[in-house]
Amino acid sequence: MRIQYGALPYRIDATGTLEILLITTRRTRRWVIPKGWPIKGLKPEKSAAREAYEEAGVSGSVGKRPIGRFTYAKSLNDDGRVIPCEVRVFPLKVKRQSITWLEAATRDTRWLAPIEALQLVDEPGLRALIAEFSGMVFTGAAAAE
Repeated sequence: MRIQYGALPYRIDATGTLEILLITTRRTRRWVIPKGWPIKGLKPEKSAAREAYEEAGVSGSVGKRPIGRFTYAKSLNDDGRVIPCEVRVFPLKVKRQSITWLEAATRDTRWLAPIEALQLVDEPGLRALIAEFSGMVFTGAAAAE
């Protein structure tokens, strides 16, 4: 099982409503969160934050501890080979979203209410993580503060 680090970008709007940022994958256009391989020299949470900036153009306060993990089958290339990956997910309270960023031309981003995000995400483990995180934020039990 290979390890990746991911960020769950979120914000609380002016009305106090939680919003989650999802992005599309480049090839299959599935809705996911920013994630990637460990970056040499960076702590796991900083790797997750860097992926969020490169893949979604967002930056902010990243939590030092993961809020959860999920597994998925990563397709390595067009030859159909897949490897199992575990994604350790860190909360990222977004403070800034760039107009342009490294992968802007190859991905879509969308801010969504948690219930809408759950409807778009295919991976059961990621859906469970979003549902749990949404409850934790509103009870004050977690976040990147």
